[in-house]
Amino acid sequence: MTTTTDNMPSSAAVEAPTGGAQRQDSSTDPYSYLLLLRFGLLNLIALALLIAAWGGGLVSRVVEADSTHLVLVIAGVFVIGLALACWHVFETSREINRARYNDPAPGSIAAAYLAMTAGKDAQSRQILGSSLRLKLSQRITLVRHIGNSLVFLGLIGTVIGFIIALSGVDPETVGETEKISAMVTTLIQGMSTALMTTLVGAVFNIWLMANYQLLASGTVRLIAAVVELGEARASA
Repeated sequence: MTTTTDNMPSSAAVEAPTGGAQRQDSSTDPYSYLLLLRFGLLNLIALALLIAAWGGGLVSRVVEADSTHLVLVIAGVFVIGLALACWHVFETSREINRARYNDPAPGSIAAAYLAMTAGKDAQSRQILGSSLRLKLSQRITLVRHIGNSLVFLGLIGTVIGFIIALSGVDPETVGETEKISAMVTTLIQGMSTALMTTLVGAVFNIWLMANYQLLASGTVRLIAAVVELGEARASA
């Protein structure tokens, strides 16, 4: 007596699912590196506005009006902050993609979190999740501090500008007409420094803080993705 096996599925066809989140392919995911794309769009628009201001001669006027060159210092600090934000955005975007895998790559934040929470109860996983939230939030605070420092550098420029303006005023010779021209020149020079440094510090602060807010929202998404992956693995 022969038995037919035509209707029986092969062992490869009955392979059991591994449980938890399904492994995704970031190359076919339309939302892959969405954070990085938003970062690029934001700074592309800001850069276009800066180029337009350069073409209109506004940038050269601002630089020439500042005799202390504090505007260039503010711009340098901004570039450092923007480069740091760019690096964190890239890292956060890559870690978000890694957290979408059921088996994330070794060395990733998701893999480290899964290793720490393996075999832990719900309360321990909650503590580890809170610790992860603090660590990831803390690593981007430097960008915020640099953004805030731009405002303070602008205020320092304001104070320096007023000092320059007032240093040219001599009460004893204010009535001498031949010296009024030099006083007015110094006064205008100081006021230009005060206003331009304040303007540049405020503009660059807005630009960098917009990037920080984008980075902060991406960090929240990363934390949620990693914690959800850990809970899915624990309940599997």
